[in-house]
Amino acid sequence: MAKRKHVEDDLENSAGNEDSEQEFSGLEESSSEGSEDVQSLPFLNQSYRLIRAKEYDEIRVEFEWFDPQKQDFEGFQRLLRQLLGTDASFFHLGAIADLILEQKLLGSTVKTDGNEGDPHSLLTVLNLKQHRNKPVIKSLVDYLLDRAATSSSLSPLISLLAANGDNEIGLILSERWVNIATEVVPPMYEMLLEEIEWAVDDKEPYTFTHYLIWSKIYHAVPSTLDETTNRPMKKLKPVSSKDVDDGQSMYYFHPEDEVLHRYAMLHGNFDYKTPVPEGDSRNAFQDFGVTPHGHLILLDAAALKTAVQALKVEFPFLPITSGVAMDESWSSTP
Repeated sequence: MAKRKHVEDDLENSAGNEDSEQEFSGLEESSSEGSEDVQSLPFLNQSYRLIRAKEYDEIRVEFEWFDPQKQDFEGFQRLLRQLLGTDASFFHLGAIADLILEQKLLGSTVKTDGNEGDPHSLLTVLNLKQHRNKPVIKSLVDYLLDRAATSSSLSPLISLLAANGDNEIGLILSERWVNIATEVVPPMYEMLLEEIEWAVDDKEPYTFTHYLIWSKIYHAVPSTLDETTNRPMKKLKPVSSKDVDDGQSMYYFHPEDEVLHRYAMLHGNFDYKTPVPEGDSRNAFQDFGVTPHGHLILLDAAALKTAVQALKVEFPFLPITSGVAMDESWSSTP
């Protein structure tokens, strides 16, 4: 059953992109005209380079929100594998998916092909204290403790995650395919908070003191092709001058993270245990490749409620009738 009435979003893609019809199969297409100059995105693959051009195709996407359901099992594993990066193999993804599905009325998915379609986005929360004796939760907590020990900005998490602590920590898992706009996120957070309130009213164990959001960021890797050809290279502008790690400017996979940072007790990056191949872009004919890192954001319960209201202002989900419809998170990176 859909959680809310579906919302139609008019999404515009480059008219010169021959791959768009394959990537958005089953979506209605029409054409329109605009008058703005081309505006390229500062990262990732050009096959989803969003533009303002004299001519563009309009793609209508119908988003629907659903409760997690058993047919989402494999889709959840794919989203979790993307979220956890190269260290995903350390975890039993099927067990995490099962735990998500056990919470029938907590969390949500976004789909475009009805109830039986694949989930394109997932947002849910897991109670680390309630499930601490389950092997899959123990593996997640042990991993977080290990990674927090490698980062001064994340080290306060060590005492917070202690097994004998009084804190009730909700681990938020939020991931979506890279061609899903950030605007779907605020409604998912808003629904999650409502569902937590209802669960608490029903004496369910979801009275969280803190929320730990598992996310990811990346830094750009200049192509070595430029060194051999003396080809002029574009300059990337960091999302924020504050987000610099070991001298490297960082960029968000999830643009909402920048808003969440404003209300966070702490946030920081960590390297994956499994080596990440250097993201040299020479074979993709790009100016930059990307190298991903893990990212954690900690908020207390009251701060998350305030942050969600800020997300609604920053990324309003409204029908789009003109201009560039997709935000800078859109790309075709695997």
